[in-house]
Amino acid sequence: MCLRNAAVAAFGALALVLTVPASASAAEGQFQYTYTGPDGRPQIAVLDDPESLECITLPEVADPGSSSPAHSPRNRTDERATVFTEPDCTGDAFTLRPQTGYGSERLKLRSVYFS
Repeated sequence: MCLRNAAVAAFGALALVLTVPASASAAEGQFQYTYTGPDGRPQIAVLDDPESLECITLPEVADPGSSSPAHSPRNRTDERATVFTEPDCTGDAFTLRPQTGYGSERLKLRSVYFS
């Protein structure tokens, strides 16, 4: 009798897990920023559907000792983007609203967090 109840409970739990929709883990849209390339010219980078609730250090400007920060961010995602002046979402922060948030060349960044 206990074995049958355990089997029914396990089957019910499995059915529940399979029917609950997965939560979205990505901001939908694009996040754009400008950085200085190895040749000294400005380059534009884009994050497509970036991860939400996770710090993203921008790879082109991750090392403060060997690169200048990125600038001119454009948030075209459906979530708020908080940009940080240092890698690993540290330093000064500024929040860009969803869809239309942007910053000028004076807004420096090395990492971003979507929420």
